[in-house]
Amino acid sequence: MVTFSHADQGTAEAAWAGSGLAVAPKLPLGPAELAAMRFVVLAAHPDDETLGAGGLMARLAALGAEVDVLLCTAGEGSHPDSPTTSPDELAQARLAEFAAALAALGLRDRWRFLGLPDRGLGSQADAVAVAVRDAAARLPGRPDRLVLVAPYRSDGHADHDALGAVVAEIARQEGHALLEYPIWYWHWATPEDQEWRAWVRFPLDGPSSEAKERAMAEHATQVMPLSPAPGDETLLSREFLGHFARGYEVFAWTPRKDTSGPVHSSQDAEEVFDAVHNRSADPWDYASSWYERRKRALTLAALPGETYERGLEVGCSIGTLTADLAGRCHSLVAVDASRAAVRRAAQRFDGSDGVRVEHRVVPGSWPDGTFDLLVVSEVGYYLAPAELADLWDRVEASLEPGGVLVLCHWRHPIDGWQLDGDTVHALARQRLRWQTTGMYQERDFVLEILVRPARKADVA
Repeated sequence: MVTFSHADQGTAEAAWAGSGLAVAPKLPLGPAELAAMRFVVLAAHPDDETLGAGGLMARLAALGAEVDVLLCTAGEGSHPDSPTTSPDELAQARLAEFAAALAALGLRDRWRFLGLPDRGLGSQADAVAVAVRDAAARLPGRPDRLVLVAPYRSDGHADHDALGAVVAEIARQEGHALLEYPIWYWHWATPEDQEWRAWVRFPLDGPSSEAKERAMAEHATQVMPLSPAPGDETLLSREFLGHFARGYEVFAWTPRKDTSGPVHSSQDAEEVFDAVHNRSADPWDYASSWYERRKRALTLAALPGETYERGLEVGCSIGTLTADLAGRCHSLVAVDASRAAVRRAAQRFDGSDGVRVEHRVVPGSWPDGTFDLLVVSEVGYYLAPAELADLWDRVEASLEPGGVLVLCHWRHPIDGWQLDGDTVHALARQRLRWQTTGMYQERDFVLEILVRPARKADVA
């Protein structure tokens, strides 16, 4: 459990600004996708929503997205030692501030107050769950486009943690996408902590930033003293508010999970892709397609090292990318689930030194040894979620400290399979928590470079 006080000096925003947070991967949802989705936003207390997700909420309102905001408590416990303002008076003031802030964000009258006790959300899990499910049912649109937005479940504040845990569990059980916004984390954590390295940025445009600033000013009981008397001091200091004046907001992002059960998994891969490769010598037009050739060139250009001692390519197909990688590796192992593809790739490299092509259905079958370059291209979404988790375990066990992991995937749904490219990348960041040193994304694909941390002895 984290122990801190809002009066503590905390971590300076300058430390976060120099941490690399500003170049964290972007939330992989464009304006059209955001506008088509449905959002239930939860706040433990008035001002949580503005601090953590005000810019996102303003952008959603501008895009015309369906948004319902649930305020759990009135925040009547924010000044327990106030000699001038009773908890009931503070509750009335803060509810009025919340209404004004939501209006500033473009969400006037699109919220409900649950009336739960401040500092008591830990005992209100059932009430919160009922409210979330009711809100989701009321919003028009497709159920599979629902996104839950809530405080980070390990934010360090008891109410935030309790609310975040309930919402995260609903998202897990029912397969909803989840955005968790940290608040007090920025105060007590430091850039040396690892959680934030798997998070994503949501860049704010000018109107969203301005709306957030106006909304925050409405929370006067928190950003100004209630009176000059002891016990009525300002709760949110100027230094603390600096964490929320960035040109972006930061979220722990968990993409939607399909709970209907797998259509395909790695167990089907050999049969499915043997059929694909038996129908065509080049089933994805690797040699002739400008899209494929350009994507390979971008992948090679993104590699941070000129050469690598030992590389592994997972999902080599007929060996087109393998041929390019071979020029950058002293030795290279290329594997694929399709025996037909492996035969074709092996013919390409017959007599070549340093390249070995193997039939393996990952993650169950994995080559021996360790590697300093590991490429997973257009293969992650052909695994069931549990198999993908096993794949990241295999990657972590076999990639050397300081080694490079290359991920490249198509960003659209894959018919017959549960995952898509954005989800594969998000799950990799969450599981491995390695630094993303490069990312390129466009409408059709995302390319990402992650580097395993070097051992401390190696960098001393």
